[in-house]
Amino acid sequence: MVRDAHASEFDEIGRLRVGAYLAGGSMSPESRYAPVLAALGADGSGPVLVAADDDRVLGTVMLQFWPDGGHVLRGETEAEIRALAVAPEAQGRGIGRALLQAAIGLAARQPGIRDLLLLTQPEMAAAQHLYRQAGFTRLPERDWCPQAGVTLLAYALPLAAEE
Repeated sequence: MVRDAHASEFDEIGRLRVGAYLAGGSMSPESRYAPVLAALGADGSGPVLVAADDDRVLGTVMLQFWPDGGHVLRGETEAEIRALAVAPEAQGRGIGRALLQAAIGLAARQPGIRDLLLLTQPEMAAAQHLYRQAGFTRLPERDWCPQAGVTLLAYALPLAAEE
């Protein structure tokens, strides 16, 4: 079941994100990004969704909007998917796909949002496959280099206008 995160779950969500990124080799244990990843959304900067089973969080994703989004957003008609993560023991069950679809639906219901963007690491092949299946396409002109030797790949999905 995908639902809004409860405030009492943010510590668990942070641990899940960091654990998933570490287990997937997407982040080193010494990474300065770990505390940032863990805290995303706890300050109310965007809606956080969770996939839960019997009150246990199995996965999470968040949306951010201009001007609170990351480095890929350029205006108020864009939203960004951040911190999509599934607990390692829950992967392969369609949880990531369900979270992605819920985030797409939530973004599409926001007035004025026409494009949904995200950044991902080149090594995250499974995530990129999931994004392409959902209709996202590469936007190389929006790739971002947070530090020397690290390039995050940009993807975008145009959202259908609400009728």
